[in-house]
Amino acid sequence: MRDYELTVVISPSVADDEVTATLEKKVSQFITERGGSITEVKPWGRKRLAYPIKNHNEGNYVLTIFKMDPNLTAELESSLELSEEILRHLLVRLSD
Repeated sequence: MRDYELTVVISPSVADDEVTATLEKKVSQFITERGGSITEVKPWGRKRLAYPIKNHNEGNYVLTIFKMDPNLTAELESSLELSEEILRHLLVRLSD
């Protein structure tokens, strides 16, 4: 198990009160079902994007810190790329 930090930008078409449910469905459920554990979830709120992504000028940013098997990171990233609600993501391994 390694420590990771995941930052996602969720589409503004997802209502603010549904951001947590979207994150739970797309990220938290993936991690916990595969034996990982979530340490912390920090919603940063809706912010203006530096450039338009899929015709959106804003996005809901959420930071998630978790532990997961390193062999599953590629699978997590591919599921995030397929999601229509998530505009961008950045997965970073934290130093050991």
